Amino acid sequence: DPLPPPLPKKQLQRAESLPEQGPSRHWQGDPTPWAASSLSSIPPPHLPHEEGAPSSIPPRDRPSWGPKRPLTKSQSLGEPVARSSPSPSPAEVTFGTADGELGRLLESPAGVCGVVLGCQVATLARLSARIQEKLLGSEERQRLLEAELAGKGWAAFSILEREPCCQSGDAWYFPVGFTFEQSQLVFAAKVPKPCCASLGVQSSLGAHCSIQRLISRFTDRLPWELVFPESTEEQSQSPSGEEPAHLPTCPVLQVFISPEVPYQTLAGFVKGTHGLHRTSPGHYERLACLLLLQVCMGLEHLQVQNIGQGDLCPENLLLVQCPCLPQSQQGKEASLGLSLPRLLISSFFKVKDKQRPCSTSQEQDWTKGLAAPPTPVADELNLGMLIYPILHVDISLENTLGFRSNRLPEIPSLSIYSTGLKRLAMLLLHTDPCKRVSIEQARSILQVLLWGPRQELFARSKKSLTLLRNWVEVKRALLLLKFAENSAGVAGSPGLEEWLCCQYFKEVTEHTLYQVTQALYA
Repeated sequence: DPLPPPLPKKQLQRAESLPEQGPSRHWQGDPTPWAASSLSSIPPPHLPHEEGAPSSIPPRDRPSWGPKRPLTKSQSLGEPVARSSPSPSPAEVTFGTADGELGRLLESPAGVCGVVLGCQVATLARLSARIQEKLLGSEERQRLLEAELAGKGWAAFSILEREPCCQSGDAWYFPVGFTFEQSQLVFAAKVPKPCCASLGVQSSLGAHCSIQRLISRFTDRLPWELVFPESTEEQSQSPSGEEPAHLPTCPVLQVFISPEVPYQTLAGFVKGTHGLHRTSPGHYERLACLLLLQVCMGLEHLQVQNIGQGDLCPENLLLVQCPCLPQSQQGKEASLGLSLPRLLISSFFKVKDKQRPCSTSQEQDWTKGLAAPPTPVADELNLGMLIYPILHVDISLENTLGFRSNRLPEIPSLSIYSTGLKRLAMLLLHTDPCKRVSIEQARSILQVLLWGPRQELFARSKKSLTLLRNWVEVKRALLLLKFAENSAGVAGSPGLEEWLCCQYFKEVTEHTLYQVTQALYA
């Protein structure tokens, strides 16, 4: 028989275009009625062979060619079917989670208790992140500010005060204004003092609640109207109304811009709170624990990045006001003078193989005769020394000569925090470097002093991991209930102390508590 004539060329072109356009539109977008019906009527090619033969495509990635399973909006090629989807983790569960997914989660080996505990930890982590963004601002906005400030000098800022709002041991701080997105922002212009170390290392630090941030730098001639007092002591001793002296010339200096405007150093805070410590020792020493906790968290952040604190003294620790408290909290705290500020570490150096240089002759005398410790131990010694001035205890060289014989200055017992702070100072300043607690352990001790467990927990029950685990689980639940009650009332939004508390309970374990309470309550 003669061969049949070839098909028309037009039909061949149409047959070649259908597999390219039709399925492509269907898989990448919403299916049309004709496409769904056409695909469902196509028989599966070589179905028996495909089911039994091995394939390089994973089973979950192979498309389903069964005629009874047409493609729909909720199921596309390469996606598992709904009934084989894994159960959500407790961190993903919310009040709006579908009952079907919730039912599968409740059938897991962890059971209801595991689901609830997992949800609590995840909720604390989310709350902590939200409070931190409120305290620090969003990272995206900071990047926008850095880009906007790039290449700008003094001419882009308005000087809000001629005199520094704060003077630390290594810099002066002037409040300046800057217009951004039709709003007036207030920054701090940091002018380093002569002979101070370079501050370039700060630009490499990530955002942290206890670390000073720098969002811009420039080199420019200082405005003539700025005044630079020699020291805070000389300025306070000058006659009333005397004008601080201007610099004889307007030198060209490197200036740093920080979004946090300090109002005081820790040294100034300690000097002005003698009366408060005497009249309200419990409130003041709790505040001291919160300030020391911020120092520990900042030092931990620096140690991870191999960055050391240049001079951990009250003169170089800055205090910054937190966002305004609700009116209901302002009255109580303002009457006691206990509004908790953010504490910022502002002096840094790059840790190298050599020993960190001693910041003062006092520290050289203090550490003389001790076994040469590794570089990170300097932070522990400095933190231990910092406890005494915060508690208004003289830490002069004469009183510290007894350090080598374990005769540390006496800390009077004025509140429930006094004994714990005295114990912490002893552990940080131990003559044997191997027996000193680390910064991480010091942070845990301060957290236990602030939020428990207290020693009375072990009065009726012997300390055990089970008891401590149960305590942590109950306290987490109570903390979340406290947040819920405050949000429904007039207590207002959480602040810095609540953020610090969240940081503690979202991470602490019964094993950590067992070791910390052993050291603290020994």
